[in-house]
Amino acid sequence: MTTPDTQRPRPGSDILRTALRRNVGAMAWGTVLMGLYQAGETAFPIALGLIVEHTLQHRSPGALGLSIAALAVIITTVSLSWRFGMRVLQKANTTEAHRWRVRVAACGLQPVARDVDLKSGEVLTIATEDADQTADIIEVVPLLISSLVAVLVAAVALGVADIRLGLLVIVGTVGILSILSVMSRRIGSSTREQQARVARAGAKVADLITGLRPLHGFGGNHAAFLSYRKVSTDAKHQAVTVAKVNGVYAGTALALNAVLAAAVTLTAGRLAFDGQITIGELVMAVGLAQFIMEPLKLFSEMPKYVMMARASAERMALVLTAPPVTNPGPERPAPGAGLDIDCVRYGALRELKFQVTAGEFVAIAAYQPRAAADLASILAVNTPPQAYEGVVRIGGREIADLSIEAVRAYMLVNPYDGEIFAGTLRTNIDPSGTSRTVSEAVEASMLTDVVALHRAGLDHAVRDRGANLSGGQRQRLSLARALAADSDILVLHDPTTAVDAVTEQLVARNIAELRRGRTTVVLTSSPALLDAADRVLVLDDGAVVAEDTHRNLLATDEGYCLAVAR
Repeated sequence: MTTPDTQRPRPGSDILRTALRRNVGAMAWGTVLMGLYQAGETAFPIALGLIVEHTLQHRSPGALGLSIAALAVIITTVSLSWRFGMRVLQKANTTEAHRWRVRVAACGLQPVARDVDLKSGEVLTIATEDADQTADIIEVVPLLISSLVAVLVAAVALGVADIRLGLLVIVGTVGILSILSVMSRRIGSSTREQQARVARAGAKVADLITGLRPLHGFGGNHAAFLSYRKVSTDAKHQAVTVAKVNGVYAGTALALNAVLAAAVTLTAGRLAFDGQITIGELVMAVGLAQFIMEPLKLFSEMPKYVMMARASAERMALVLTAPPVTNPGPERPAPGAGLDIDCVRYGALRELKFQVTAGEFVAIAAYQPRAAADLASILAVNTPPQAYEGVVRIGGREIADLSIEAVRAYMLVNPYDGEIFAGTLRTNIDPSGTSRTVSEAVEASMLTDVVALHRAGLDHAVRDRGANLSGGQRQRLSLARALAADSDILVLHDPTTAVDAVTEQLVARNIAELRRGRTTVVLTSSPALLDAADRVLVLDDGAVVAEDTHRNLLATDEGYCLAVAR
């Protein structure tokens, strides 16, 4: 399967062409069926005109019965063709929207982030609303063609009665579309701006939900609400502008269509009054003039929907064409090796250099929290190798030469603020359902009390972001997930900051026992974890300034003692 990273960049117009090409079969069937529907609708006033004509001339009950049967066939054709035509088109539309939603989501979930200036809330809007509006092109084209069929059939039928009526319909239709195509450009630009503002409002909501607990903590709720209201108000004003533009467009289209229908009716009436067309042809012309407003309305709305689909496709292209932040190599780490940081300079890190041999448990006490965060970011490959100086080796291979999938399979970096997802305790600990160490991870993280509290045990429901769990429970659940992964190298960043001292002591001992023989690095200031480690590296001003066991450092290094003793 080709991943989004290996596909050629696709601008908005290319996305639309791809959508159309993938649905040629469904669109062809839909066009045929909707063409039949429009042709049947057009045939109805034509049939009425013929019935009147023949009735006046022959006054035959048999001809009347035949005409009624013909009308029944037309009505049946109209009903069935509409039903099955819209079913085909809407199925194709829904399927295509699903494909683009999955494609955008796949780009957002790639191991390598994309260099795109969009927040997660904006990407969510693109993956939902914009994907749906882009897929609307699947319905727009067949409806456009079928409406054109109806207009052409009406023009031909009127042209048979009198060439001037047919030319009036054709010239009027061309004039209407020319005017509306100019207006549709304004709709496209206004819609793009509206979508951008709605996306920004969505991103603001996502940010606020993420920081909801801290906001409650320092009383920032009101300021956050005002911030969101401003962004949402901007989106509302732009939505009103788009509604006004759409209203002007729809009103203009309706007025022009009505003028054309009235022109056809009045022209046919004058021709009938002068005896140039028959009464039956007059009835047909009046009926077609009334009917033609519907396909003309549909036909005239198509440029608007095309511009909206194109605007959404261009927003999707912002995600799909964005280059990856880094281009990972093809190699994999050699098994049974450790971790090597060689003269790394980045952020708060200054010439950082240390080694962790295979199977070793190393704790890193960083006096500056920023240094620990920068190191975790580098090891998690959230910071690309080209963004920092120095070399990071995993399993004897430079991280720049490794595929991201290989890095993640070999080394797991568990952040201090690991996300909790809606589901159950079990699905949060073992999302893939393949771990063989779930029970050991639960015990090691001291999550057993949470499991025991609920009758469902590990199948206890967890709300989005762990809203029904305490801070300590969420942290232990995140730790259990990291331990259950059983990776060759495990990096933990402050895994026990939200638990009490007794639990922290037990967790530290359990981690050391469970990870015995596996490489483990813990970024922490916890005395319990520092004491459980084989050795401790002390980071000050971005570099290693001391290295020994926790107890030896307590006895010999006063600065270390002041920094970590509780």
